[in-house]
Amino acid sequence: MSEVMARKVSRPMPAAAQESHERIYLSPPHMSEEGFERAFVQEAFDSNWIAPIGPHVNELEKEFARQNGSLHAAALSTGTAALHLALRMLDLKPGEEVFCSSLTFCASANPIIYEGAAPVFIDADARTWNMDANLLAAELKRCARINRLPRAVIVVDLYGQSADWDPILDVCNSYAVPVLEDAAEALGATYRGVRTGNFGYAGVFSFNGNKIITGSGGGLLVSANEELITKVRNLSTQARMPAPYYQHEEIGYNYRMSNVVAGIVRGQLRVLPQRLARKREIFAWYRARLESLPGVRFMPEADFGASNHWLTCIQVDPHRFGVSAEEIRLALETYNIESRPLWKPLHLQPVFAGCRSVGGAVSEQLFDQGLCLPSGTALTEDQLDWIASIVESLHK
Repeated sequence: MSEVMARKVSRPMPAAAQESHERIYLSPPHMSEEGFERAFVQEAFDSNWIAPIGPHVNELEKEFARQNGSLHAAALSTGTAALHLALRMLDLKPGEEVFCSSLTFCASANPIIYEGAAPVFIDADARTWNMDANLLAAELKRCARINRLPRAVIVVDLYGQSADWDPILDVCNSYAVPVLEDAAEALGATYRGVRTGNFGYAGVFSFNGNKIITGSGGGLLVSANEELITKVRNLSTQARMPAPYYQHEEIGYNYRMSNVVAGIVRGQLRVLPQRLARKREIFAWYRARLESLPGVRFMPEADFGASNHWLTCIQVDPHRFGVSAEEIRLALETYNIESRPLWKPLHLQPVFAGCRSVGGAVSEQLFDQGLCLPSGTALTEDQLDWIASIVESLHK
């Protein structure tokens, strides 16, 4: 941190922060005060259902599908596993293209590589930070002219806000291109009153430790297609056939969720409404406090739905604010507070060098100027005040 910044971060910590100078994480797990998770895990231990599959797995699938308005669900080991198996159902051929949002975590695109296909990255829309439907439409039209349409499109609901699904689905349906929804960050968010995960042929969720609810890990695939979900469940248990011995007629995967993890997620699912409300409160609190600062803009809220505000994200113009988003991050780190840049666009990642991309300037600017602020649902008002005070003190 520069000498100027060091002088500017001079506001004393609130009393509560001084008493416990523990690290403030970006989005840590938050177990229920009622102990729902502990009770379900204890039940798994008492019944000795520890291994993958078990009653908690079966009940989680039913409860999640009912709560999310989805018809069918398969509980899996990770969100990445769910993405992989959803793509596996398309029987991709080597070299076939799959379009994917560029502004996202690498797990959104890695399964494309697992299947030997070629990712093509589509830039973000500055109005929503999600896939630009106009760029997608233009690229699909170009690909149709040369008879090289992609086999699928993976659209990410970024940082808890759904993509603009109507134009995306309209254009993809017009070319008969399947759409897979990566809703890993957007559990509980809605698009025109419909919960995320219910667009396209399948939807993916994650229960990683930093998500809005967690099982310490785990993921889930939802779909209106019962046959697809049944097939995914079989593939996730090494594609074992119904026989008294181990009979395998195709390659499977060890992707099923464990009964213990399912118990934790079942407990977390019971407090999802409270977690959603708190995430939205935190976003509103930060915005009321920081939005008037010159050069600070919050992730736009689209008028077509309700975000879960998994992470509160800002964009910082260093010329107007006085320091960059990275300098804010470093200043917060000085006080043992974790923040993080926005996702580095996948078209800039070395591992995807050589892959095609469409546009890119919007994603690149967001990465350059973006910052995710601490958004854990257990944050206290004193902690929020402390974080905001540090950011305010950096403005020149």
